[in-house]
Amino acid sequence: MLRILVIHGPNLNLLGLREPEIYGATTLAEIDDLLAERAKELGVEIETVQSNHEGVILDRIASAVGRFDGIVINPAAWTHTSVALRDAIKGSGLPAVEVHLSNIHAREPFRQQSLVAPVCIGQVSGFGPESYLLGLEGLCRYLSRGDRSSPGAPAGQEVES
Repeated sequence: MLRILVIHGPNLNLLGLREPEIYGATTLAEIDDLLAERAKELGVEIETVQSNHEGVILDRIASAVGRFDGIVINPAAWTHTSVALRDAIKGSGLPAVEVHLSNIHAREPFRQQSLVAPVCIGQVSGFGPESYLLGLEGLCRYLSRGDRSSPGAPAGQEVES
């Protein structure tokens, strides 16, 4: 059975309260429930973690090696600022999918650049809570393919733009 680590970055514990016009009214607990339901349908096991402390997330990624088959991550604000997070994902060697509730490419210029995307196999943004479900499904399909071929970059390998 595939095991997937789902990581929620900073301030996502405030979903449902924080800027609902951007992030919607769905809470993080509701997103986790949706993910658990979809994981069951897909026949995979997930574990979710949320932290506002970058070191906690970096430690979880490091400890995922050998325990999980891949990562679904919403890095939130760390998307645009954290070289450490980028390096942790790349260093883990685990395939990862970056997800965002809002379309980061249609927002403020500083939110349009992801430091994490180049070390992920794909990115899903702009579909609200569905972004997580699409990211989980895509990662599971990627992991289920024997050759692991993907139009995205394999974990740890960057694609030139």
